[in-house]
Amino acid sequence: MVQVEVKIDGAYAEPKIIILTASMTESVNSIVKRLSEDIPQIISGSKDDKIEVLRQEDLIRIYAGSGKIFAVTDRGEYTLRLRLYEIEERLNPHQFIRISNSEIINLKKVRNFDLSFTGTICVKLSNGSTSYVSRRYVSRIKKILGI
Repeated sequence: MVQVEVKIDGAYAEPKIIILTASMTESVNSIVKRLSEDIPQIISGSKDDKIEVLRQEDLIRIYAGSGKIFAVTDRGEYTLRLRLYEIEERLNPHQFIRISNSEIINLKKVRNFDLSFTGTICVKLSNGSTSYVSRRYVSRIKKILGI
């Protein structure tokens, strides 16, 4: 678990971030990358020849299909120009999780997880759709769920 500590000191005109860690891990690399990026973490999608900025809290799922990336919200389905891994980097890691090589879901839009399927997990989403966690990602989902 990441610990965050903030010290207020008038001697610093600009904020300074120091990361203390035992080793360079994927998590530390992700934090450094996010802190050093100047790119706004915006996700935009096109629908009906119009481009809209999609709010993360509105996203239900993001998935790859037919060589394209799609984002599903309550307002419909949007086509995205970014690759799935690029979108994953822009999403809040505490709210979104990859459930397969081709899909990311919003944990706040999950109705329930059905573990009765052998070797996988069935995910019911708030819009009534169903997705499945691939075997590769089952242990990660179980860890998040605390089971």
